[in-house]
Amino acid sequence: MGPKPDHFYLTAYGGDDEPEEQLVLSGNTDNSQHSYLHSPLVEDDSISVHQPQSRRPAHQLSVRRTLEREERARQGAVGGIISGPYGEPLEEMEYEDYEDNSYDRTSFTTLSKPYGKRAVAGDSAQDRIMEELDDAHLDRDHAARPSRGPSMYQRMQFNEEVEDENDTPLRKASLLLRRQLSKRRSYAPDNALRRSLLNSGNSPTDRYGDTGIPLQTMSGGGAGVRHNGPAGEAVANSANNVAFVDDEMASATPGPAFGSGSGDNFRTVHIGNRESNAQYKYKHNRVSTAKYNFLTFLPKFLLEQFSKYANVFFLFTGCIQQINGVSPTSRWTTIVPLAVVLAATAAKELAEDFKRHQSDSDMNKSKARVLIGTSFEEKSWRDVEVGDILRVQNKEALPADMVIISSSEPEGMCYIETSNLDGETNLKVKQALPETAKFLTPADLADLRGHMKTELPNDSLYTFEGTLVSEGGKIGYRELPLDPTQVLLRGAILRNTDWIYAVAVFTGHETKLMRNATAAPIKRTSVEKTTNRQIIFLFLILILLAVMSALGSQIMTSRNRSQLSYLYLPDGEGAKTFVKNILTFIILYNNLIPISLIVTMEIVKFQQAQLINADMDMYDEGSDTAALARTSSLVEELGQVEYIFSDKTGTLTCNIMEFRQCSIGGVMYSDVVEAGKRARIVDGEVIGQYDIAQLKDHIANSERGPMLFEFFQLLATCHTVIPERQESAEGGIEYQASSPDEGALVKGAALADFIFHTRKPRSIAVNIMGVDKEYEVLNINEFNSTRKRMSALLRCPDGSIKMYCKGADTVIFERLTSEGGGSPFLQTTLKHLEEYATEGLRTLCIAMRDISEDEYRKWSAMHAKASTTLTNRQQELDRVAELIERDMVLLGATAIEDKLQDGVPQTIYTLAQAGIKIWVLTGDRQETAINIGYSCKLIQEDFSLIICNETTHWETKEFLQKKLDAIREGHGSNIDFDSLAFIIDGRSLDFALEKDIELLFLELATLCKAVICCRVSPLQKALVVKLVKRRRKAILLAIGDGANDVSMIQAAHVGVGISGQEGLQAARSADFAIAQFRYLRKLLLVHGAWSYHRLSKMILYSFYKNITLYITQFWYALFNVFSGQTVYESWSITFYTVFFTALPPFAIGVFDQFLNARSLDRYPEMYKMGQRGVFFNVKAFWGWAINAFYHSIILYFLGTVIVFNDIEKDGLVGGHWVYGVTIYTAVLTTVLLKAALITNMWTKWTVVAIPGSLALWFIFLPIYALIAPKLRTSTEYDGIVSHIYPNVKFWLAIILLPVLCMTRDYGYKFLKRMYFTQPYHIVQEIQKFNIPDYRPRMERFKKAVHKVRLLQRLRRTRGYAFSQNEGGQEKIIRAYDTTMQKPSGY
Repeated sequence: MGPKPDHFYLTAYGGDDEPEEQLVLSGNTDNSQHSYLHSPLVEDDSISVHQPQSRRPAHQLSVRRTLEREERARQGAVGGIISGPYGEPLEEMEYEDYEDNSYDRTSFTTLSKPYGKRAVAGDSAQDRIMEELDDAHLDRDHAARPSRGPSMYQRMQFNEEVEDENDTPLRKASLLLRRQLSKRRSYAPDNALRRSLLNSGNSPTDRYGDTGIPLQTMSGGGAGVRHNGPAGEAVANSANNVAFVDDEMASATPGPAFGSGSGDNFRTVHIGNRESNAQYKYKHNRVSTAKYNFLTFLPKFLLEQFSKYANVFFLFTGCIQQINGVSPTSRWTTIVPLAVVLAATAAKELAEDFKRHQSDSDMNKSKARVLIGTSFEEKSWRDVEVGDILRVQNKEALPADMVIISSSEPEGMCYIETSNLDGETNLKVKQALPETAKFLTPADLADLRGHMKTELPNDSLYTFEGTLVSEGGKIGYRELPLDPTQVLLRGAILRNTDWIYAVAVFTGHETKLMRNATAAPIKRTSVEKTTNRQIIFLFLILILLAVMSALGSQIMTSRNRSQLSYLYLPDGEGAKTFVKNILTFIILYNNLIPISLIVTMEIVKFQQAQLINADMDMYDEGSDTAALARTSSLVEELGQVEYIFSDKTGTLTCNIMEFRQCSIGGVMYSDVVEAGKRARIVDGEVIGQYDIAQLKDHIANSERGPMLFEFFQLLATCHTVIPERQESAEGGIEYQASSPDEGALVKGAALADFIFHTRKPRSIAVNIMGVDKEYEVLNINEFNSTRKRMSALLRCPDGSIKMYCKGADTVIFERLTSEGGGSPFLQTTLKHLEEYATEGLRTLCIAMRDISEDEYRKWSAMHAKASTTLTNRQQELDRVAELIERDMVLLGATAIEDKLQDGVPQTIYTLAQAGIKIWVLTGDRQETAINIGYSCKLIQEDFSLIICNETTHWETKEFLQKKLDAIREGHGSNIDFDSLAFIIDGRSLDFALEKDIELLFLELATLCKAVICCRVSPLQKALVVKLVKRRRKAILLAIGDGANDVSMIQAAHVGVGISGQEGLQAARSADFAIAQFRYLRKLLLVHGAWSYHRLSKMILYSFYKNITLYITQFWYALFNVFSGQTVYESWSITFYTVFFTALPPFAIGVFDQFLNARSLDRYPEMYKMGQRGVFFNVKAFWGWAINAFYHSIILYFLGTVIVFNDIEKDGLVGGHWVYGVTIYTAVLTTVLLKAALITNMWTKWTVVAIPGSLALWFIFLPIYALIAPKLRTSTEYDGIVSHIYPNVKFWLAIILLPVLCMTRDYGYKFLKRMYFTQPYHIVQEIQKFNIPDYRPRMERFKKAVHKVRLLQRLRRTRGYAFSQNEGGQEKIIRAYDTTMQKPSGY
């Protein structure tokens, strides 16, 4: 036996975002007497878990003590032999590195579950404290009840930093374990719990299985205890790690990776074996974003159409018209037009959905390479199945969720771009398992035998649990754990990697991307909903008129029965007759609701969509992409948007970083220099900028040459970029950079002929002005969000050691040397930084230091020790880096452009003027998102930022409540309440979306002018949109370019996708597709405003014209004893809607412009009328309806007076139908004059529609009167023409009555313009008289104020650092040797 260990380490895991914590426990604890229940943090013998009511109950934290006691008894029965995690005896353990051989094994324990199980019999202090922990958590009901004041966990968190020097290690262990439980309580999503069970062998659904705290994974694959020898080196038990496992793991054969072994908790994927996977019937890899399919079209379409009450009403009317003896008109006058309307709408829906099916088909037909036998065959994406081994090559999209097996890169690494998933621009590094990374050829892959046990399909993009179970072959019989590092998700794109081999584990709609998407919803506009409500009111009026008419008929019949002997009036059927009369009058008045309205709306919307598609101002020449309205049903919503929810990456930005300018030694250099900014010397100082050509000359011939040389040598060497030879790339080298900023800096150095071209594990090579130089990479101090800098220690070709550092200005400036008063050009550089920032550029400071051999040797020893420590390793590395990153010499600064899409700042500024609030929902980092917010003018310089980065439910609630109270009260805070921006991260947002906090979050967010949600998942994006949609009566628009934006786009009232990018998933799922964000400006302010105004006017006019005509039928009923007789011929009634008044609504709905495009863009405030619903609301509807009633009264009663005693020369009278035609013509003339009065813009189509419709009636009447009687279609007009056109009273009626009606309307319009002027009236006059409205002084003043405020903001909030992946970069670069040939994979 070897010496006993002085200490052993317990490594505990605190959740997704918590660091591992380790405690050193003494090997001899017999004398330790600590009781958990008598801790000063606990006031009674109970533990009350503070659990928010809105969150799901936390999983019970307890131990199966009965099973544990049985295990103790079993151990005692075998004579106290100590067993390992799989039942192996521990007598074979050796501790040869330890000096003390008197180690008593009876004092060595592991902790009981969830902290482990005891390895020896007999009680000790450790046993008692763990049993007390178990007892405290055993009562499930007690743990769920409300807290009596601050819980033990809250008190513990408050006091956890207070250390007692007399505390023993065991007491500290108790505190650590309780702290872990507290963290689990504050944030324990299901995925984190499942991941924590990966190595514990417990089922997530087991009552006690979710309580295990996973421990540090050892090289053997298990979680265990680490032993320290005297020298402090961690020595793992090489053969039998003592693991903290459950009792089920005590058998000799390891159990499943997680789950109880049933298929309910995991799925089995056989690798490369389609036959074995067929039994599970996994989803195919076809995806569909279409609205309909062959089976669902009819039910979905009919449900959508008959959710419009007008269609329901006309269907009812058409049915009762089929009853004999009820309809006063032809039985087909309603049902046929309704069928035509539905057929036209169905054709439009099919045409639009066909485009979606076509897009889906194109994606499903994309090619993938699938391993069949020992070779790869090309198959369509739709034919990929779960378990298939695929080969994906550089710049290709991933067809399914896959687990990487191997790649062309060292150690099975690969780079993927996930901006299509989470919006992050940084490339992600994924890595295969070491055991599978050696499978580099199809023959090797064919030898891969086994299966995977993976989690069930879910929507979490950032988690994955699984196990690779090898069944022989090169790996042998082993179980290997899988985690998110090995998982590649559908929607991502392979970058900077020649090829990868991977196994498909989720396909089609089971992929995480599609699980975050939702089915294409049926969206209905607010105008449609308002129209539906008004149709209900009109229907009630129609019923009232019908009942009144039927009641009048009953009364008149009963009073005059003796005079009506010529009618068949059977006795005892009064009720039956009354009901029949009601149905008769419903049919008579049914067109009070215009049957043509629905089809007119659909056609008008379709034409408005075509105008959007044909707008050349929204055509992007670079990508050859025009705007596309994928659905025409929502065009009017574009004119009422109050909130825009936008993605950042690819929507606002171009995903391109470019090196633009730099300041070196107080002198500015730029890639492009404007004529007015060229460098000149004034009073011995350089003013302006030099270009790159002059820079190269200065390096060779200027006194600033050495400093310029150091500057670009730093850019070319201080990074973690990997070069790759590519003939197609600029300069023949393509740089693989996990951070786009670093790639831009290396490319910037290449502009000055400092070309980085080779990386080896310990060195790099740079071609400097034609000469190759090799640098030894000694150490890399990596970037993180706390340090805001990175540095590299290099041995230069001359043997000297240099420390190069780049980072945020604040952290660099405070580490500069103080000798000589600091850098002589510090203030000049600071001024240049401010100038760069005002241009929206991302800035970094560059500094260096010469290191002596002796200093480096001492520091290197400290760095080596810190890199191997097991306690707070990252903090120790940061502390060591601080020791050498000091007394630096400032070289200058760089300016990188995170290129915004063209016109983004102007578009956002203009939309804000239009009263639209813009929320940016991005998966990118907070610092990056805020910087882009300033660059694109989403956040103005004078805005105050409210930043929420809380980590628990209650902290988030308290923060939101505090800020909201401060805003409400308006005192006790320095916040400027008129200009607020709210920034919240994904974790805080997770809490903010819970039921008891969501209203606080929403109220605070809606009070702010701008909102940025950072690090959010696609599902969170959709939840934010749904929250605002549910709680605010406002129209929401969501815009994005990636698949991660689909759920958000579909959740909003209007979805807009950015097309022309690599990922078209958003554009395919959106309602509208545009190529650039700047086109949103015209789409909303012009097309949206036009569509809303046109459609509103068209709907109101359609109701007006029908009410005007059909109320005259009611007035006529007063004079025909409510007999149900119609004053108009039945087909003339139908043609009134279908022909004679059909064109004016089209002309108004398609061509009318209340303001032209230039005026709407120049005065974005006009858009607010749509947000307020000025043109279409209940007041406007009833105003038009009352006006129609008024016109019907004039037309009927004055018309009756004019033609009442219509006796012709020969003594004949015109009769009923001459009277009806006269009133009909007067009504038609009136409604056409009304259309002319409300038209703002006359075109040739307006002339055809309004005067042309009246001419059509005068041409139609004699032809119809001649042909219809002969065809027996209608005999009413037989011989009527000779009694109409020569009749003076006819012409008097159709001229005088419309003029009388329009006099009131014209007077009302004059009164509104002159005395109740609206803003758009003023703009109309500016437009009509072409009044110049150019304000150059105001524009210059705004620019000056903007610059001043920007400088104030920069001085107040400095220190922005570049976007960089945190940690792991040094390991990656040490694995690369670009001089070696990469494997081809074949």
